[in-house]
Amino acid sequence: MAQEIERKFLVNAARWHRPDDGVRYRQGYLSTAKERTVRVRTVGDKAFLTVKGPNVGAIRDEYEYEIPLNDANEMLDRLCQRPLIEKTRYRVSYRGKVWEVDEFEGANQGLITAEVELARENEPVAIPDWVEREVTDDPRFYNSNLVEHPFGEWQAGEK
Repeated sequence: MAQEIERKFLVNAARWHRPDDGVRYRQGYLSTAKERTVRVRTVGDKAFLTVKGPNVGAIRDEYEYEIPLNDANEMLDRLCQRPLIEKTRYRVSYRGKVWEVDEFEGANQGLITAEVELARENEPVAIPDWVEREVTDDPRFYNSNLVEHPFGEWQAGEK
């Protein structure tokens, strides 16, 4: 069984210094049920279909498969829920870990999150100074929920 263990954080835009090498992501959801999500994602010239189970703390089952780019674009354009998740992802090394920082666009403009994958749930991790606060247990920040309730609709309460 494949699992991911990751923690998610909000990024302070004033302290965050964007690298020059971000990768554009476009993703949509075929299912956003609480018990499972099914995601289609393009990353540059590659595409993936991902199935994830429910979160149990920072852990959840995850299965990911590369698919043809044309198929992914057709699913994104024709089948996925709206709005699509559009973002640029930056990979930043910090004290032995690679952080994935996502700057969202479109309906989720203004949201910047950072995720770090861990080998085990209770693994200690050094937090960069550009991280504002942890949101691992806040489902509003799951990408699948940002489709149904975009950040732009509720973000005033976050500031």
